[in-house]
Amino acid sequence: MPRTRLEFEEIEYVMLIDTHTHLYDEKFNPDREAMIARAQALGVQRFYIPNCAMETVPGMLAVEAQYPGVCFATMGLHPCYVKDDYKTELAHMEDWLERRDFVAIGEIGLDYYWDKTFKQEQHDAFRTQMRWAVERNRPIIIHTREATEDTLRLVKEFVPQGIRGVFHCFSGSYETAQQIIQMGFYLGIGGVVTYPKAGLAEVVARLDMAHLVLETDAPYLAPVPFRGKRNESGYVAHVAEKVADLKEMSVLDVMTQTTRNAVKLFGE
Repeated sequence: MPRTRLEFEEIEYVMLIDTHTHLYDEKFNPDREAMIARAQALGVQRFYIPNCAMETVPGMLAVEAQYPGVCFATMGLHPCYVKDDYKTELAHMEDWLERRDFVAIGEIGLDYYWDKTFKQEQHDAFRTQMRWAVERNRPIIIHTREATEDTLRLVKEFVPQGIRGVFHCFSGSYETAQQIIQMGFYLGIGGVVTYPKAGLAEVVARLDMAHLVLETDAPYLAPVPFRGKRNESGYVAHVAEKVADLKEMSVLDVMTQTTRNAVKLFGE
């Protein structure tokens, strides 16, 4: 049955969750408050903000403090920031985790796209942070690029210990998606699903909505029709609409299900 289209100006009462947005990024400095207000007007009521390194912590916590109960910080070391001093970075992260609670450990994982110099260090940092997540009963937010096989292998080591979380910015094959789902993880779907040549749309069309959450990765990876421009959290509504098209569902149903999934992932 064809879905019922809902124009964005008609859905401000529906709750959307952007499960991955870098609201502290300097690209938002000129209009951060206005950008968040635009997102809220479109129904985005929660924003989950992944950390990257110690240098991003102050900005992240400042945004969270400005929007209590709306913006939620996570704590983790992004694989692209794993260098010679990664143990020092991890020590600072662990100190923060001892000082206060965070809703998730992230974003963490493996990235071989830019540089493989610190490949083993990335593995060690990833395992260390997954141990933190198990110890604290917190989900993880996984970043993986050009490293799918190793990422899956390392995560599987922790599945018996109850590791859980989301593969952020998923853009892999249907077979990879099934492996992730079988481990009990969610798939973070963002702007890439709107890219005609990415191949993700065909994969999402075959997946059960019970395994999907929505994200933007703002300010990166803006969806069509904003591709190539700065992404922002309000554009998660465009992702929801694309998923609705693919699943032949109403936008309302997509929002309802993905919000339910996000709440299961991160908690009430």
